[in-house]
Parts: sequence; structure tokens; C-alpha cells
Amino acid sequence: MIEETFVMIKPDGVKRGLIGEIISRFERKLMAIAELRMVQLSREQAEELYELHKGRDYFEKLINYTISGPVVVMKIVGEEAIMNCRIIIGATDPAKRLPGSIRGDFSPYLTENVVHASSSVEDAQRELKLFFG
Repeated sequence: MIEETFVMIKPDGVKRGLIGEIISRFERKLMAIAELRMVQLSREQAEELYELHKGRDYFEKLINYTISGPVVVMKIVGEEAIMNCRIIIGATDPAKRLPGSIRGDFSPYLTENVVHASSSVEDAQRELKLFFG
């Protein structure tokens, strides 16, 4: 089934020059980049993006990190795009990240983990609407 999903290259991925590498990993998995832009998130946008984490002890650190520099937001389209993008980015938990995934190859950190991707159809719809109307 063809799906649309949201992916964001976080400030550390942008700062480290990983944009091209990250995009190419999605494209090699036959995902199409339907829309893409570089933006500086406001605190309000970051809080809305991560609203599911509100109240958790790491929320403020996550928000401050997310607004610390420019990010690249993308609408990605492809077969089972949500699942495939989650596989490509790798686990959130550093102990569970596999080599070959974006997070496994580029980040040992929990919150500064290079990339964000929607985890469900509902999240994808909400996140795409937030950034692409």
C-alpha cells in the first residue's frame, strides 16, 4: 500500500552534513521525496510535533535540542512508507540500534539521534499537516 509519511532531519544531522546521505537511504529503498524544505522550528512547532512526550522528564531537553538549529522536513511517499522509514532510521533506544540504520550508523545518543519519522498513520497525518498544510 502506498503511504505518505513525515521525516525530519534533526539539527545534529543538518549540522554534521548528513542531509544527502540520509535522503539517499530513503531513495535507495524506493521512497520518493514528495516535498522537502529546510526550516528553523519555533518552540510552538517543536512542542506540537512532540506533544506525545509532554510531561516526560526529557521533554524540555528534546524541545531545546529540536529548536537549536535548522532542520529538514520531508514528505516521503512509498510502499508501506511508515514502516519502511522506521526501519531505515532505526530504533530510538541506542542499545537496540542496528548497524546500517541511520541512527545505528550516526548517533549514540537518545535525543540527539539525527532523524525523526512518524510512527503511525495518525502521527504521519498530524505531522504532515503541521509542516505541509
